[in-house]
Amino acid sequence: MKKITLSIGLVAAILSAKAQDTSCTYFEGKDVFEFNYYTSEPISYKLNKNRFYTIEVGDNDVLCLDLSDNKNRVRKVITTYPDGHYKVQVLDSKNDSYYTGFGPLKVEVGRPRFMIGVSPDMMR
Repeated sequence: MKKITLSIGLVAAILSAKAQDTSCTYFEGKDVFEFNYYTSEPISYKLNKNRFYTIEVGDNDVLCLDLSDNKNRVRKVITTYPDGHYKVQVLDSKNDSYYTGFGPLKVEVGRPRFMIGVSPDMMR
């Protein structure tokens, strides 16, 4: 009887648990590739002509941001949380990967820029 009760409890816990999904967005210059993090299967390709590229991260999802510019550059990344707060970061983009926390989030990734110090223009 204890085994049946334990089995039912475990099955209920597994069915009620929320699954985490990880998506990956790869940036190289103006090229933006989205692919499945686990299988490396390409999902889409876009050419970013705007100042920022916006990524919506769903509830309980995680974003892997792969910045692979060919030269030493930085990118401005703005993360906006559901309560309206936001965080501005200037990230190295030569060949680095970054991960967000659990969503929902909105992540905006700027164009690559050459930067020696933090200029006031980068923080706007």
